[in-house]
Amino acid sequence: MNPTSEFQLGFLSKLQRLFSEGDFTATYKYALLIALADIAVERGSDDNSELRITHRELAVKFIELYWQQAAPYSTGDSEGGLLAQNKGAQAAVVSAISKFRQLHPGVTTHSAKSKDGYASLIRAVAATVSAQPVNYLQNLGGITDPFIYQRDTGAVTLKLGVTYSLRRFQPLVQQLARSHWIGHIKGNKLNHLILGSNDDLEQFLFQTPRKALQLIGEGLKRISNCRCFYCADKVQEADVDHFVPRALYPRDLAHNFVLAHPACNRSKSDTLAAMPHLERWLEYITKNDADLQEIGLAAGRTVNLESTRAVAKWGYGNALLGQAQAWVKAGRYEPVDLRYTRALDFQH
Repeated sequence: MNPTSEFQLGFLSKLQRLFSEGDFTATYKYALLIALADIAVERGSDDNSELRITHRELAVKFIELYWQQAAPYSTGDSEGGLLAQNKGAQAAVVSAISKFRQLHPGVTTHSAKSKDGYASLIRAVAATVSAQPVNYLQNLGGITDPFIYQRDTGAVTLKLGVTYSLRRFQPLVQQLARSHWIGHIKGNKLNHLILGSNDDLEQFLFQTPRKALQLIGEGLKRISNCRCFYCADKVQEADVDHFVPRALYPRDLAHNFVLAHPACNRSKSDTLAAMPHLERWLEYITKNDADLQEIGLAAGRTVNLESTRAVAKWGYGNALLGQAQAWVKAGRYEPVDLRYTRALDFQH
């Protein structure tokens, strides 16, 4: 049984209060909200059940979120350096990741897992996450209101109805958390000399680096024989497209990338693809699983076939609830119906 509409509205109201009234001296709370929403999408279900999330799982998400931010940010008109994520001393998570990256130059979030010191990094980040954002996130108006989760030894448990609500409103949670995160960094006077006048902060904090996109594009050209996933035409200059749009789920999963003709990519934009594309994509990610894993690992992107399927099932499920339209081709759309979720249930 799904949570009532009154519960969902109440949950959104408290989230809004959290952003406006919560004490955000560091960016950890934004990262925690993003991590909880991501895990709800990838492991949760659309019912009223609870979901237990370990501190280790949260630590892995934090390392992924802060990995890019633990490298120096620099522009032509700034001094450069690590962006301050705290109003005082540098955030412990950023310092730990930065130190690890200095010991292992050139590693990605995936290749890092085989390096000496990674287990220690996980433990350190998990301890910080437990002691700080997990402990303080739900403080509102001077009191603790555990409306998102209950704390447990080594874990948190999302309360009844919360997993469903985080899945239902994940794009909103992501948008609010990321925009406040950017505002926090811009508003921190410790960052003013580092930021300069450049306006690519959002890209640096959250988007795929250009070098990684080039590696992904080269790999996709190889496995697709330089053909657009959507129209099947040969392409010379191709785009790397998120099959489940990045605007809907702004996390880079290797199996979610497809090669696209620029015109198809622009036309599809932030819309989910229609049934013929979905059926081919499900076949595509299964057939090319090993190649997509290789491409993702080389580019330092997340590699998890089952998580990608879960994200697609969540995305089309939300589209069905919202009576959304799916993109067929330029100027043509069709309503998302039960065929979409059934196709994803069958594959899962």
